[in-house]
Amino acid sequence: MSLVLPSELVVDRFLPTVRAMLAAELAERGMTQQEIAANLGVTQAAVSKYVSGESGGDDRFRDDPETVATVERIADGLASGGMDGYDALADLLSLVRSLEDRGPICELHEEEMPALRGLGCDLCVRGLDPEVSAERDVLATVRTAARTLAATPGMVDCIPNVGTNVGMALPNARDETDVAAIPGRIYAMGGRIEIPANPEFGASKHVATAVLAAGAIDPAVRGAINIATDDAILEAARAMGLDPLEFSAEYEDRGEHLRTRFEKRGGVPRVAYHSGAFGIEPATYVFGESADDAAALIGELLDEAMA
Repeated sequence: MSLVLPSELVVDRFLPTVRAMLAAELAERGMTQQEIAANLGVTQAAVSKYVSGESGGDDRFRDDPETVATVERIADGLASGGMDGYDALADLLSLVRSLEDRGPICELHEEEMPALRGLGCDLCVRGLDPEVSAERDVLATVRTAARTLAATPGMVDCIPNVGTNVGMALPNARDETDVAAIPGRIYAMGGRIEIPANPEFGASKHVATAVLAAGAIDPAVRGAINIATDDAILEAARAMGLDPLEFSAEYEDRGEHLRTRFEKRGGVPRVAYHSGAFGIEPATYVFGESADDAAALIGELLDEAMA
């Protein structure tokens, strides 16, 4: 993996583009090329290229509304004398910080370092802290669990028509944005399992609802995977002493229904299922302390079912 600092992209891609945009805006406001060069800290020859459009630049910044608005504001301030170099620098630094927060700089960084894609990276904004580490751990665990499922013998037959998803919550999760899952769900295609994307937070409402319901009863349970309801799997669970919990498919509030069933049960089961209803495909949830814990249990259930 190549290591590219966001600051390199600011220098190599952002700064030349913004200088060219500023030079063009200042020229439109009647500044001479010598005055523009003095304001931007570049040579008059560079300004000539900027103004003539020969400097190139990155259209992602040229087309970004925030960048355009900032450049126009700085150009107005410098041309009128209402803004000095300190003020202009403050505006540009504020713009850079904004563009690093899921903006064009972040987009370019993910292109230069593909390993960052899907991680919800916000190092530029938040830096290293325990919350960031927890998020990375959860994303990595979901990714590992999904790959484990794809390599599990017999799993392809457990994928429901609506697809399977792998979910895992952050500690003390409050809503679905605190639960990581696979965007677009996992599907069986041509006898093999397809994982369409890397996990993201807030990517699945359904599996997140199950995870949050479980965590409300037992905070140690942070992972869940949905599979097709299958009698052989349920029998395997019983043979392993897991006693699957049945719940209703016809619910108005799935989260509340699951919490109620878990409370009556006295805790979160490892396996909970429903047999479907009109327009609702039968579904089974396998729970674990983590996503890979749930994936490992599915492998054990399949081994038992096929024994």
